[in-house]
Amino acid sequence: MGEEKLSFVNRVVIITGAGAGLGRTYALLFASRGASVVVNDLGGSRDGDGSSTKIADSVVNEIRKNGGRAVANYDSVLDGEKIVKTAIDAFGRIDILVNNAGILRDKSFAKMLESDWDLIQNVHLKGAFKTTQAAWPYFVKQKYGRIIMTASNSGLYGNFGQANYSAAKMGLIGLTNTLAIEGKQKNIHTNVIIPTAASRLTEDILPPDFFKELKPELIAPVVVWLCHEKCMENGSIIESALGWAGKCHVIRSSGSTLRQDLSSEITPEDVENKWQVITDMSNAKHFNSIEEVTGEFMTTIETTKSENSQPSESQNSGVLRHTYNYRDIILYALGVGASVQIPTDFRYLYENDSNFAVLPTFYVVYAPMVALEFSMYEKFLPHIELDPTKILHGEQYIEVYKQLPTEATVETRYKIVDVVDKGKGALVVIQHDTFDTSNEDKLSTGQMIIFVIGAGNFKGKRTSSYIIPTIESPNREPDTSVTQQTSQDQAALYRLSGDQNPLHIDSNMSMIAGFKQPILHGLCTLGFSVRHILQTYTGGDPSLFKAIKTRFAKPVIPGQTLRTDMWQEGNRIHFQTHTVEENILVLSGGYVDLTNTISIQSKENLSSDISNTSLESDAVFFKIAEYVKTNSDEVKKINGVFLYHILVNGKLKAQWTLDLKKSEVYRGEPKSKPDATLTLEDADMIQMALGKLNPQVAFVRQKLKITGNIMLTQKLKTLIEASKSKL
Repeated sequence: MGEEKLSFVNRVVIITGAGAGLGRTYALLFASRGASVVVNDLGGSRDGDGSSTKIADSVVNEIRKNGGRAVANYDSVLDGEKIVKTAIDAFGRIDILVNNAGILRDKSFAKMLESDWDLIQNVHLKGAFKTTQAAWPYFVKQKYGRIIMTASNSGLYGNFGQANYSAAKMGLIGLTNTLAIEGKQKNIHTNVIIPTAASRLTEDILPPDFFKELKPELIAPVVVWLCHEKCMENGSIIESALGWAGKCHVIRSSGSTLRQDLSSEITPEDVENKWQVITDMSNAKHFNSIEEVTGEFMTTIETTKSENSQPSESQNSGVLRHTYNYRDIILYALGVGASVQIPTDFRYLYENDSNFAVLPTFYVVYAPMVALEFSMYEKFLPHIELDPTKILHGEQYIEVYKQLPTEATVETRYKIVDVVDKGKGALVVIQHDTFDTSNEDKLSTGQMIIFVIGAGNFKGKRTSSYIIPTIESPNREPDTSVTQQTSQDQAALYRLSGDQNPLHIDSNMSMIAGFKQPILHGLCTLGFSVRHILQTYTGGDPSLFKAIKTRFAKPVIPGQTLRTDMWQEGNRIHFQTHTVEENILVLSGGYVDLTNTISIQSKENLSSDISNTSLESDAVFFKIAEYVKTNSDEVKKINGVFLYHILVNGKLKAQWTLDLKKSEVYRGEPKSKPDATLTLEDADMIQMALGKLNPQVAFVRQKLKITGNIMLTQKLKTLIEASKSKL
């Protein structure tokens, strides 16, 4: 069977400017996939003059001739509510809006008339605003919507004679950025397409030979995919031409601090002296949100570091220097639950492994050392006598700029950037940045929110613009979860990485702080959750990690079981962490930003190619079934349901269920929700059963993909070895 086609049956799409060129091509493709289409076109000329119903009608007739459903609309995009009303009257709903309408009024800036400017802004920018705003209430009510804005390379890079057009197109990108934020929780996704295609707008601008190659049919599939319910892209700029597509980002240089401290003045000469560093784009980076920009801005502006000197240590800042090697890396990994039984963790536990690496949250171990530097608080909280049992870690953010070195001498440069009066206590916002002393590379930046109990009511401000906010998880069931039990000795082990607050091991200190027994470090729980996210969405690859933010909601007692619930939104993984025993939320508002994810094949795709053909691996499952039948009491102790997806050349050919709760093994889907799903090739299943392919190696090399409770799959080793002895 072939790959299942993306369907738009029961979806209604409005396409503005759909009478010709790209718009017409979009309309035809959407209709061919089952969508009902509103073909909007005023029927004017390239410069916006005139009108005609023939252009829209011809596209509608073409769609209907091919068996599709379509109606025409001849209104201006400035009358967006009329266009949307056409969709509602004809089809009863609206799911997708492609803002494609456009005209040109090209003139050099010096000769451009105000009317040339206004007309372009009206059609491109205001027209998209009016039509989108008319559709928005329907999207909100049905909790679904897909919006496309059409920008241009002229907006990104500029083009002679197109000041009006360039400004409007860049305005659409700004509009998209905000709509993506406002619509995210309502399942309304807004993206930008930057097409280079043959159309009436470009027919006498581009060279004839090049014009012929710029077929709209090469761009339409990109737009159609962006509008499908499976596509989770949101707020992205996608450029496409000639059968190629790529994502565009606005990036910013690392920049330079222009003053030594908050009291210093800045002169034009200071800027001149730092200009080369300010404009150096060699380490430029992209930001996903204003919150990230705020965090970075705090780093570059508030740090006391200059380019040619060490930061001065004042009442509210300082420097901590550390040297670490593989022993420290391994100790930290063990402290946050890494195990040789988990294939994705092995790279953190063996210094001679070819993929030996540092868990990307390693540098958070330096944060608590900063928090206990009491002298730093004196300037801001002179009215309170500090007590370590009254200092609580409230929130943590850390971002890494590159894969961390496996041995280095680093400096953590820290500073209080704000203090907030919360009445019952004070929030202290601490910025901490870690640098490699050998080359001054900034390796990470972080923000720690400390809550000092009893330090409030000093008539201070109640909010702070510096704080990088947490973000609540999507309002739906988690996409996946990973469960892992902590050790009774977890806190005793984790504290060896540097956080030696006696609260976490001394029962007398914990009782003074109001806890019945020593509690687990919040940063230890954070480390567990990050490991779970990396093993689920990156195959354990730490190089794909970018940043994490979370709030420490409740304490964990060593020995309790943690469950990390995860929701994927593009490269951002939202998460919450609960204790399983009492179902208490311990980490809230959390998210991990990744630079990329390893996609998990959807159940829909997996189920599309199942056959009854016998496979070589069937023999393995038959032998497992024999073992399960004769060792029922033993296998029931595993207490899990496992679903195997067996592939041949990447296509699903069989499903096998191991229901070890009921001592059943059978071909087909499980009767209840599986605890874990394992996906691998038929040949690899045989090699694994024969002992010629190590499951850990297979997992790391992505030959074996596991979703769900990865820890539980380790208990299958006995069954696999039993089948080996009988093959």
